[in-house]
Amino acid sequence: MLRKEKIEAQAVRAIDVKVLPLRRKNGKGIAGKCETARGIIQIYPKTINFCQVFKQKFGRNNFLVYAGNRARAALIHELLHLKYAKDEKTVRELTEDYFFIFAQKQATKNSEAFCIGTLIFNAKLS
Repeated sequence: MLRKEKIEAQAVRAIDVKVLPLRRKNGKGIAGKCETARGIIQIYPKTINFCQVFKQKFGRNNFLVYAGNRARAALIHELLHLKYAKDEKTVRELTEDYFFIFAQKQATKNSEAFCIGTLIFNAKLS
């Protein structure tokens, strides 16, 4: 993806995973944040409550697959912001495209990746 989008690997100076999720002013959670000028990407996990509900509904193994794939999708999204800093629509479209390319390649190893990708991009967990 980096080569195809002509994003320099050196543009990323650090990737941090923050323990406490970041919230927007409207109360919704953020999966990641990119400071393009500094080359810092931050990934934010879901709340503990969300994780507990997810595990109860879908099981521990599915939760682990979901959490890993959500982090991958957030990382792809934030890396695309290095090139498309102000174009959120393009970033969202490309994130979904690149994530599903990843999921299709993983399908031979783990068929859950594609289903979890659908959950990340399309479903709302209440």
